[in-house]
Amino acid sequence: VQLQASGGGLVQAGDSLRLSCAASGRTLSSYTIGWFRQVPGKEREFVTSIRWNGGSPYYADSVKGRFTISRDNAKNTVYLQMNSLKPEDTAVYYCAATSYTIAIMELQYEYWGQGTLVTVSS
Repeated sequence: VQLQASGGGLVQAGDSLRLSCAASGRTLSSYTIGWFRQVPGKEREFVTSIRWNGGSPYYADSVKGRFTISRDNAKNTVYLQMNSLKPEDTAVYYCAATSYTIAIMELQYEYWGQGTLVTVSS
């Protein structure tokens, strides 16, 4: 599975962005998809994940209530809607795929996209 994350950019605090994770090579429909983010010099951290059928979305406490993950298996794409963005959301965002039903650890994910940079100015 090849994953391509896109949609990042420079926004102001309080703005919204929608990231996309498009797959090629194989269908995403049988995978749990997760989003992670990484700030230079820090470890990659889990943001959210969604099961293959769109169920059981799971969010890190830091984004709960502001971010929403969704998927369109017909388009082989997963989305991350980010609202009320804060400067501390600034990071490179990665999407990843796993065969695990629930996965919040980086090591559980088998396939990774290249990342898209989100910068939130104050």
